[in-house]
Amino acid sequence: MNILVTGANGQLGNEMRIVSKNSSDRYIFTDVEELDITNYDAVIGFVKANDIKVVVNCAAYTNVDKAEDNETTAELLNAQAVEYLAKACKDNDATLIHISTDYVFGGSEGNTPRKEDEPVNPTGAYGRTKLHGEQAIAKVGCKHLIIRTSWLYSEFGNNFVKTMRKLTAERDSLKVVFDQVGTPTYALDLAKTIMLFIEKLKTANCQLPTGNCQLVTANCYNFSNEGVISWYDFAKEICELSGNTCDIQPCHSDEFPSKVKRPSYSVLDKTKIKNKLNITIPHWKESLKKCINNL
Repeated sequence: MNILVTGANGQLGNEMRIVSKNSSDRYIFTDVEELDITNYDAVIGFVKANDIKVVVNCAAYTNVDKAEDNETTAELLNAQAVEYLAKACKDNDATLIHISTDYVFGGSEGNTPRKEDEPVNPTGAYGRTKLHGEQAIAKVGCKHLIIRTSWLYSEFGNNFVKTMRKLTAERDSLKVVFDQVGTPTYALDLAKTIMLFIEKLKTANCQLPTGNCQLVTANCYNFSNEGVISWYDFAKEICELSGNTCDIQPCHSDEFPSKVKRPSYSVLDKTKIKNKLNITIPHWKESLKKCINNL
């Protein structure tokens, strides 16, 4: 089976390279140099010419702050390009596995982990454009899986773990917000989960409803590591595991003004994906240790 992975030079794309090395399937990894997914004709032609049966879309505009000033660009990559991929999949009877975000929930109130079918309420350009991408998939009606994740990190690219390792090594003290709570996701764990979904797609009894705009959550799954922490707690653990001695102190979000209202509580309920794949998800501390050992 031919499988296309877009955004292959990003965090998740690089982890997909690792976990698929021994696969019997043919994986084709592309980034903008090989395939510009904002080019409709290029996407349609590439999927057809390579007889792609699964597209794993790891590409996205992920800079939450910059998206506020560049919403047109974010919309192009997070929504319009996703629609092109969905249309290509529909034309070729392929399945689109699309990575989305906890930011679609936005400023939802309460402190109960978010389930897939809860109301969405993005409060910024990043969350809005990612939600538009989900809706575009459902509207096109291709076979699809949407996986919402949060606080992604890895050995690759720019992320909170690598930033905190650097800052806590360079500075004597640091402030990190404690009033934003969620769960980190090690991209390697997410990549392994995507591989399990791909294997499941090969089974005869795996039926994927095509859905429509009103049924966007039918094939939507949450995934992050287990546990609940603040960014402050996460930073403390990163510092300690890295062998650094920086004095990290908690602070409020308003001490770091931003154009974006970030979710104060964005823990994802993972019951659905655990039942679907019959998996146990690692705790965030366990996965963080593995990532830092790899670094």
